[in-house]
Amino acid sequence: MLKSKVFQIVVAMLIVVTLILTASVLIWNLMEQKSSKEVKPTEAAEQVPAAQIKEMTYFLDEILTNLGESSRFVKAGFAFEMTTKKAKEEIEQLDFKVRGIINRTFAEMTPEQITGEKGQDHLSTVLMDKINPFLHDGKIKQVWITEMVLP
Repeated sequence: MLKSKVFQIVVAMLIVVTLILTASVLIWNLMEQKSSKEVKPTEAAEQVPAAQIKEMTYFLDEILTNLGESSRFVKAGFAFEMTTKKAKEEIEQLDFKVRGIINRTFAEMTPEQITGEKGQDHLSTVLMDKINPFLHDGKIKQVWITEMVLP
């Protein structure tokens, strides 16, 4: 009687372990399929010819301005990757507004806020959010910081 109860417990445990492993494999396969579908649009976006990307990119070199701390300044360069060629033409015509927005943005920041990868990512996002509302023929797709000097 004792042996049959132990045998039943062992068989039940083996069944439970088998069910858990089967569920884990199914979930793993489902997650793999989902992640492979998410990668495909990114790969397609990266296959845009470099010449076409450059045609839709506005370069703004050498912004020299004070930071929030008046004794510190920054020298920076930017490349604004636009969604359309018309958007590039529009941002070129609004050069004075773009420079003004960049100057005001830097005036609100400290050196610690713009250093490092996180700081530069934050700066890029802030600039995109502040400049895009002025554009009507397209939007900024990405802001690239091409130069940054903090003496």
